[in-house]
Order: sequence, then structure tokens, then C-alpha cells
Amino acid sequence: MDVLIILVLSLLAIAGATAIGSRLGVAAPLLLIVFGIAVSLLPFVPEIHVEPEWILAGVLPPLLYSASVSMPSMDFRREFGAIGGLSVLLVVLSSVVLGFFFAWVIPGLGIWWGIALGAIVSPTDAVATSIVKKVGVSPRVVSILEGESLLNDATALVLLRTAIAATAASVSFGGVLGTFAFAVVVAVIIGYLVGKLNLILRARVTDATVNTVISFTVPFLASIPAEALGASGLVAAVVAGLVTGRNAPRMLSAQHRLSESQNWRMIELVLEGAVFLLMGLELTAIIGDVQRDHAGIGFAVVVAAGALLLTILVRSAYVAPLLAGLAARARRGEQMKPKLAQIQEHLDRSPEQRAELGLSRAQGKARGKDRGRAKSTSGLAVGGESTIPAQDRQRGDRPAPSAGRLERFSTRVRRTVADIDYYLAAPLGWREGTIVVWAGMRGAVTLAAAQTLPDDAPSRSLLVLIAFLVAAGSLLLQGGTLKRIVAWVKPSTGSDPDAEAEERAQIIDLLRQAAASAEPAAQPDSKPRALAVIELQRQALLDARDDGLYGAEALNSALAVLDADQISIELRGGPLG
Repeated sequence: MDVLIILVLSLLAIAGATAIGSRLGVAAPLLLIVFGIAVSLLPFVPEIHVEPEWILAGVLPPLLYSASVSMPSMDFRREFGAIGGLSVLLVVLSSVVLGFFFAWVIPGLGIWWGIALGAIVSPTDAVATSIVKKVGVSPRVVSILEGESLLNDATALVLLRTAIAATAASVSFGGVLGTFAFAVVVAVIIGYLVGKLNLILRARVTDATVNTVISFTVPFLASIPAEALGASGLVAAVVAGLVTGRNAPRMLSAQHRLSESQNWRMIELVLEGAVFLLMGLELTAIIGDVQRDHAGIGFAVVVAAGALLLTILVRSAYVAPLLAGLAARARRGEQMKPKLAQIQEHLDRSPEQRAELGLSRAQGKARGKDRGRAKSTSGLAVGGESTIPAQDRQRGDRPAPSAGRLERFSTRVRRTVADIDYYLAAPLGWREGTIVVWAGMRGAVTLAAAQTLPDDAPSRSLLVLIAFLVAAGSLLLQGGTLKRIVAWVKPSTGSDPDAEAEERAQIIDLLRQAAASAEPAAQPDSKPRALAVIELQRQALLDARDDGLYGAEALNSALAVLDADQISIELRGGPLG
């Protein structure tokens, strides 16, 4: 009965914090942490301890899966270079720097235990990025931060395991690299297969409720086998989510996707809220352990403050050259764009036009050569054989590329041009870089990973408290002031009313063209005719999404309208009218 009461009160606290937070303009996670801390300090509240495996294996896979399903796949691809650097290189760099810091300030800790604690406090948290979405920053900044938080947990956990193993035996750089590569590659393969099989199975299920229940198992079907093989279960869950999110609109019905989306939003709300509430509630138990073993928490507070400052400095030192590299790439793309546009213009011509244009150019070149060879016999036939130079004969005899090859090349050029437009439309300067740095908050992963430290770790309770203080301090300090930082530096919001209006007009035109291409039916107003039009329009939008021609927000809005229209038609049943 006590457990049931606690569960009900927790759900009410999560719902209340979400409702109150939206009115006060304060992120619900911050309210839940403060509420949990306040409750944990009450004398009649018992110490609460949650096994870290419940968070690492039971809570994070579905949260990361849900976040990756909703993340625009095209934006993830475009920002993969930045995301990969932040998820791997920055985590490793932060872990090593913090490792030396911890080994220096904590007596008897040692470098490997220091790196282990550094790996614990280095990754940003996927749940914490929910705060970023509410402060009105550029969608590109959100994509980078969200992608980073989806993948950096794997780097941190692999590095944590390696550092702990190194405390008992020597390890080599090659061994560490091999372990990480194995953990990622195997996880990607498993996640990809699970994501594909999940869609194949669910496409054959007619009941939307059953379909949603199956979707709840997908993150665990990906993460559990990956962990059993020594790979990263979190990466497997993320990859399964990315595969599902990209292909679900083509394979699952609108009703199934709407039902799944609504139910997953509820799951996200409960799990996210529970994680932050538990972070606050566990404070009493952690402080009690440190006071018993170390006679006070003052030292832990000082060390945690220094570590938090160091994480911000290291992140700043990494983000600055990262933004410079992204800006240089945008400039190179801007220089390439005119040439690519010419190529695209040529490829967009019909085969007959391309052939005619190619013939005209060849004739022009031939006339030039003839004038230069007016008194030469090189163009004559001798003994029945042409004397055209061998390289010219080879060029002229080369077979024309196939239609499929031309289409693939045209798609590649079209997507490259769209990528360049994307980078130029949302440049990342020092203002956006400031948000990327300040929004790199720690969260539940840090606390859960700290509690996986073995019992024989030196000053274990102290290390756990330091990790907790870094995570809680990061969320309260950075999360609590992020809105003010945004107002101060004024980064680009990525919003241009004129460009957005033009984009909406282009999407409407695309939908009209798709509708016009539908085969006429015997009864134009019949249900099959309407659904066929919607399906053609959806395919046109998804093709545009894959090519990156329009922004994710505009495309998602248009897809949502089509889904609503389709569900409305299917619910009516029978002819429209």
C-alpha cells in the first residue's frame, strides 16, 4: 500500500510540475529536482535508493528511442559530423582532463579512478535537452544538442568500464579503441535490424493498440541483445529509433502512428519526470553516506563546483574550433553552389534535350578542330581506318550512363545543394556557440552511472555525491539561467517569416502537383480516390524530406495535416460528402 501511495503521489507531482512549469516559464525538470530535494530533507521521509540498472537498462532505452524516433533524420545526417565530435571526442577529452583534476584534488584516488569519474560527469543528458527546446533557439542548435545527447552516453559508459578495468590491469590504447569500435558497430547492426523488423511486423498488424504495445518493446529488443553481446544497448536503442522514425510514414498507417505518438508522449512525460524526481529524492541517502564516511560534504561541494566549471571550460575550448570548421564548410559550399546548380540544371533536362545539347557541343568542338586541321590529313581515312586520335575515339565510343545512374547522381547533387542552402540559412556564430556550450547539461545518466561504481572504489560515497552535485548543479545553474542567457546573447531563432511563407507556398504547390498526377477514378469523390491522392501527396513530401528540400518543421506540419485528413476519411467510412 505504501508503494502504491508513493507512486500515485509521484504521478501527481509530475503532472503538477508540468502544468505549473508552463505557467511560470520554468522547466518542469527543475521544479521536480527542487521538489525532490525538499521532500528528501524532511525528517520523516526514509532514505530512497534506486538500483542504477533500473535507470540505465529500464528508463534510458525507451527515452532515447522515443527522442530518436521524433528527431528529423535529415537534420541528424547533416549535423552528424558535429554530433559525432561532441559525442566521442569531447567526451574523451573531458574525461581525461577531469580525470587528472580528480586525481589531483582527491587524495589517493589515482588517475584511472579519476578518469572513471570524469567519464561519469562528461556526457550531456538527453532528458536535460528538453529544457533547451522551450527557450526558442535555432532548430539547428537543438538538432546538434539532441543528437549529441543521444550518442554520448555510449562513449561515456564504455570509457567508464574501461577505466574501471584499468584499475585492476593494464590496458592499451588499441584495446580501448577496439572495445569502443566493437560496442558501437555491433550496436548499430542490432539497432538497424531491430528497427527494420519492427516496421515489417507492425505493418502487418491492423489493430492500432496492439501496434503501440509492440512499439513499447522495440527499445528493449534492441538494447538487451546488444548489452548481452558486450555492445552499447543505448546506441542500439537510438539506431532502432532513427530507423523507425525515418521509415514509419512510408510503412505504417496514419492512425497507427498517431496512436503511437500520443502514447509515447505520455511515457516520456512520466519517465522524464520520474528520473528528475528520483534525483532529488536520493539526496538524503547520498549525503548520509558521505557524512558517515567523510565527516561532512563541504569538500564534495568544492570539488563538484570545480568539476562543473572545468566541464564548461573544456566544452567551450572544443566548441570554438568546431564552429570555425562548420563556418569554413559553409563557405566552401557557397563557392561550389553555382557549379552544382549548373550541373543540376543540365540533369533536370529531358534525355532528348541532353542529347541535343551534347550533340551541339560536340559539333562545335568538331568545327574548331576542322579549322585547325584544314591542311592536315589526320582526319582522313587510311586503309579504311579512321585516323581520329585514340583518346578521341575512346571518349566518343564511351557508352552513355544508364538512367538509374543519372538519377542517383542527380539525387546526390540535389541533396548537396539542399545541404548547402541549409548551412547558409542557419549559420552558427558565437551567439549560437554560447548556447551550445551553456546548454550542455548533465542529468540522470551521470547519477545512474556513478552508482554503478564498484564497492571497492576508493571513497565511493564521495565520488557518487560529487557526480550528483555536478548533475544537479548543472541542471539548476545552466538550466535555470538558460532563458536569460538566450535573451542576453540573442542567438538566431532560425525563423524568417518571408522564407517560411515561401516554403509553405512551395509545399502547397508540391501537394497540388501530386494530386494532379493521381489517376482519375470513375467516381472522383469516392473514398478510394481521396485516399489515393493523400498517399501520393505523402510520398511527394517524404521524397522532399529525403532530399532535404524543405525544413523539418514545415514538412512535419504538412504530414500531420495529411494524416488528420486520412484518419477523418477512414473514420467516416464510405463516400465523402
